[in-house]
Amino acid sequence: MSAATTHAEQAEHDSHGIEIPHASYRDYTIGFVLSVILTAIPFALVMTGALSPAVTGVTILGLAVVQIVVHMVYFLHMSPKAEGGWSITSLIFTIIVVGIMLSGSLWVMSHLNTNMMPQAHEEMSQIP
Repeated sequence: MSAATTHAEQAEHDSHGIEIPHASYRDYTIGFVLSVILTAIPFALVMTGALSPAVTGVTILGLAVVQIVVHMVYFLHMSPKAEGGWSITSLIFTIIVVGIMLSGSLWVMSHLNTNMMPQAHEEMSQIP
């Protein structure tokens, strides 16, 4: 058995069949440029006041979600191929759990506000 064959077999064994994507300088540059653009657009919208506050808020939230995806793809190298798909699976699980927690918290706080707080100024003045 030659040393080259042993090294090749060892390298194949060490990978455990998990392909990890490697980023290039070009990928990092694309991610950086997209991040700068996705940061500059909301900044410009707020500074110029070109849209109504509600539309500006929704636009900023949408661009924030896009920027999160850009960071995950270009800087965290998350893809369905990375780590056998487990990183995407754990991300989806985390998003579901956080969504349940946020929506449940907002729902509880909304009902507490509705059911516990006086509704009118007259009612507040009658409280001892």
